[in-house]
Amino acid sequence: MLQKLQRKTLIPAQLVGFALTLLVGATILLLALQLGADLKPLLNSQTDVFRAHTVTVSKNVTVFKTAQKKGIYFSDKELDKLKNQEFVKEVAQFNSSTFNVSAAISFGGQQMSTDLFFESVPDGYVDIQSDDWRWDSTSNFLPIVIPEDYLNLYNFGFAESQSLPVVAPSLLSQVTFNVFVEGNGKRRVYESRIVGLSGKINSILVPEEFLLWANREFGDAGDKGSSRLLVEFSDASDERIAEYFKANGLNINQSELESSKMAFFFRLAMGFVMAIAVIIVVLSAALIMMSMNLIVQRNREMFVNLRNIGYSSRQIARFYKVVVSLLTVAVIVLSAVIVVWIRSYYLARLSTMFNAGGTLAPTIIGTLSLAALLLVISNYFLVRTIKRIIR
Repeated sequence: MLQKLQRKTLIPAQLVGFALTLLVGATILLLALQLGADLKPLLNSQTDVFRAHTVTVSKNVTVFKTAQKKGIYFSDKELDKLKNQEFVKEVAQFNSSTFNVSAAISFGGQQMSTDLFFESVPDGYVDIQSDDWRWDSTSNFLPIVIPEDYLNLYNFGFAESQSLPVVAPSLLSQVTFNVFVEGNGKRRVYESRIVGLSGKINSILVPEEFLLWANREFGDAGDKGSSRLLVEFSDASDERIAEYFKANGLNINQSELESSKMAFFFRLAMGFVMAIAVIIVVLSAALIMMSMNLIVQRNREMFVNLRNIGYSSRQIARFYKVVVSLLTVAVIVLSAVIVVWIRSYYLARLSTMFNAGGTLAPTIIGTLSLAALLLVISNYFLVRTIKRIIR
C-alpha cells in the first residue's frame, strides 16, 4: 500500500534526466581513468612524450672552451643557480668515467676490441625495464645500456656499407663480451652484456653505484664536476626556460623540450576532461537530490499523514532509496560496459602500432568507488530531507 502511494509521486522525466547526465559523466570519468592506465606503460616503454619533463643540458662549446676544457663543466655555483629557478623541479648530474675502459669480443675465431667510455645517471632517470640493471660488488657481471641511435647507426649505416648482418635488439641483449677496466696500476675484467636500449639518454650507461666505486678505485680522485645535466621542469611550456638557457650559454635538445611541452598539454587536457566529468557527475547527483526534494515538498501532507499513522522516516524513505540506488547502480554499470566496449576499439587500433594493453582494474575500481560514493550521499540526503519535512 505504501509503495503504491509513493510510486505515484515519482516524476519519470526527472529520473530520466538524472540517468542521462550520470551516464555521460560516469562514462567520461571511467574512460579517462582507463585510457590513462592503458597508455602509461605503453608510453613509458615506447616514447618520451608522457614522461616527466626531463631534458639533457650542456654548455655551448666555444673556441675558448676548446682550449680551456674546464669551461665545459658546471660549477657548484652554476648548479645552485639552475636548481633555484622556479621552472626547475630537479637537477641530476651525469657522472663520467675517469679511468681507461675497453671491450673485447670473440667472433668467428677472431677477437675484436675497442675503447669505450662510461657514464651514469641516477637509476630513476634510466628509461629501461630490466631485472639485470643492478651491480653487485661480489659479482663479475656489469650491465650496460646504450642509446637506440647507436644500434640504428650500425644497422642502417655501417652494416649496409660493409655488407654485415643487421642486429635485432633481442639478439643484442644475448651477446656477452669482456670489459677491461684499468687505472691507478690496477686492472679488472668484467663479463658484460647490453641489457637495454635508451631512447632518452645518448650515452653508454652503467649503474651509478658501479661508476662511483670504479672512479675511486681506478680513476682520478679529484672531482672535476659534470659536463652534462638532466633537468626536470615543473612546466616545460614556461617561456622563461628558453630565455634562461640562451642568456647563460646552455644547450638543450629542442626536440626533447617539444616532447615535454606535448606531455604538459596532454596532462592538462586529461585533467580538464576529468574535471568536466566530475562536474557532470556532481550535477547529476544534484539533479536527483533536487528532484527528491521536490517530490517530498509536493507530497508533504501525505508524508506527515504516514508519519502520524506509525510509519518511521526510514520506512518512508526506503522506497525512494531503493529506486535511486538501483537507478544509480544500473547507470554506472552501463557506463562501465560502454567504457569496456570503447577500450576494445581503441586497443585494436593501437595494437597495429604498439603493444598496448593493461588490466580493467581502473574501470572496476572506478565503478565501485563512484557507485558507493553516490549511494552513500543520496541515501543520507533522502533520509535527512524526509526527517526534516515530517517534523
